[in-house]
Amino acid sequence: MRGSGEAHMAGYIEKHLYEGEILRHRGAFHWFEHAKAWLMLVVFGILIVGIVYFIAKMIHLNTTEFVVTDRRVVMKTGLWSADVNEIALDAIEGSTLKQGILGRIFGFGRLSIHGRGETHITFPSMAHPQKFRAEAEKSKQAAIQPGGPLTG
Repeated sequence: MRGSGEAHMAGYIEKHLYEGEILRHRGAFHWFEHAKAWLMLVVFGILIVGIVYFIAKMIHLNTTEFVVTDRRVVMKTGLWSADVNEIALDAIEGSTLKQGILGRIFGFGRLSIHGRGETHITFPSMAHPQKFRAEAEKSKQAAIQPGGPLTG
């Protein structure tokens, strides 16, 4: 199930949700990441380097997913194989946000979610990382409430 009203094809994570699991928030790359790929294509397009960079970046942008569900935070990367990292909401102990000056101005940054022990997920630069972090915290609070998905 999806929690947002956006219309798009179901991604890998949506197809692999646990029975009854609800997707609460889907993270997205900031337009700046797409602009870097296009800029490299335009600037270096004459050279093979620009074309290769553009193709590699587009594959990365279109095969990486990160979501918050009512039970976990998940990031999937990979084209031919799937590398899936997840942290159960009740295992989240904190997060780290890195934003440079351009990130603060244009609303993008790198978020790391820390779980118990050495567990963590470091997300690629994403649009609105504060919103993603807030949705994870909100979902965590709802999940650990009596009757929530993680309490039975």
